[in-house]
Amino acid sequence: MYYFLTIILVVIIVSIRQVNQYQRGVKFQLGKYTGMIMPGWRIILPVIQSMKIIDIRTKAVDVPYQEAITKDNISAKINAVIYYKVSDASKAVLEVEDFYYAISQLAQTTMRNVVGELELDQLLANRDQAAQRIRELVDIASDPWGIKVEAVELKDVTLPDEMQRVIAKQAEAERERRSVVIKSSGEVQAAANLAQAAQMLSAQPGALHLRTLNTLNDLSSDQSNTVIFAMPLEVLRAFERIGDK
Repeated sequence: MYYFLTIILVVIIVSIRQVNQYQRGVKFQLGKYTGMIMPGWRIILPVIQSMKIIDIRTKAVDVPYQEAITKDNISAKINAVIYYKVSDASKAVLEVEDFYYAISQLAQTTMRNVVGELELDQLLANRDQAAQRIRELVDIASDPWGIKVEAVELKDVTLPDEMQRVIAKQAEAERERRSVVIKSSGEVQAAANLAQAAQMLSAQPGALHLRTLNTLNDLSSDQSNTVIFAMPLEVLRAFERIGDK
């Protein structure tokens, strides 16, 4: 009797399995799936039963550089980080052989496909939208595996050296264009202000003469200046009237 109880105790001790809070157990009996095992101590009978433990915490997978061709036939290398978690441990075991490897391969092919749908300017300007598109596609494709894709972040977009030089030239040309536009806009505003000032001076009798005297006064403050006295238009007009008489 003592021997029998000892055997039972040893079998129980050997059969105890611990499932942590961040894990789920997939239980099999005689090779057939029988259910999920929640966290805690569980008894799994040797030979007859088995259990595969799955970590359900969020995982970050670094997707290596992928060389892809954009919609406008430009070669680019991109890499990303994909964040996902197991939402259904039974599917992750029963529906796919190795979901870690499967997710990595799926992300790589999806990245290349999404880049092929975008032009280079769209890819560079809307990286968040491209990442969101990759996340949606990977999430849909991995749903039968019990995987939930939470986020995808594009880390880097690398272009060939010649394309980088072309983009740098385009950026320089754009800056020059903006500089010319700003300068010409300033000249237009200055011309408009001068025209308005001239109109105001001509509308007031003697205003132009006072402006001329004020200018001469400013010039006389510096002895190094050579001053050429300008005759006011009113004086010239007076001479014209005398000549007409």
